[in-house]
Amino acid sequence: MFQTSNALRRSMHSQVTDRVGSSIVRGDIGVGETLPPEMQICEMMDVSRTVVREAIRTLTGKGLIESRPKSGTRVRPPEQWNQLDPDVLRWHLETAEIDRYLAKLFQLRAAVEPAAAALAATHAEADDIARIRAGCDGMDAAKTNEDFVAADIMFHQAIYFATRNEFFWPIAQMFEITLRQSFTIAAPGSHRPRALREHRAVLDAIAAGEAEAARAATEVLLTNSADDLVRIRGREFETPAGKGARKR
Repeated sequence: MFQTSNALRRSMHSQVTDRVGSSIVRGDIGVGETLPPEMQICEMMDVSRTVVREAIRTLTGKGLIESRPKSGTRVRPPEQWNQLDPDVLRWHLETAEIDRYLAKLFQLRAAVEPAAAALAATHAEADDIARIRAGCDGMDAAKTNEDFVAADIMFHQAIYFATRNEFFWPIAQMFEITLRQSFTIAAPGSHRPRALREHRAVLDAIAAGEAEAARAATEVLLTNSADDLVRIRGREFETPAGKGARKR
């Protein structure tokens, strides 16, 4: 039931949390179903009760499970999970069908990122713009795909932080995990010079304090990014204004 992942070595508590959490996200234990008794988990994983209890507390804090007297520890519905938690995001990535995952990610970005860019144009301070510019310059100077992806993530994270609105910040933080997959797929494409111009257009609009121009430039960037993935993956993705990028 609890398959071992290929994650790096962690403490016993982290390993148990990882194995049980990924099993829940994978659907091995369904919503409303009860986890095996504590002692059974100890035997299955060859760990102490203290380790299992700590793992259960961690998973409870992430919203995946709840413990009630006489009814055991049950899996909660996914809508009650902390979906922005780094571990929950990672478990989704390890278990999700990649094209479905990318489509959902584009739906989120299309709904939120143009607004974030517009807010950044209004509220960004000098250090915010410097971070966005550093991401853009890093993309331009990148010698490897890995460096390009790292700079691209920095660029988009900086825009969300530049909103100066703390409710946007968790999205920026999750990008370290979620965007790396799609950016890594797209990074080797021949579209890179065009993508750099589009990122620079977003930067210029934010630096100039032009909110609507920043919004529009971000919508162009996202639409073309979806088109790039369609060419690479052969699947339609949701783009700004609810329009899908089509197979070509």
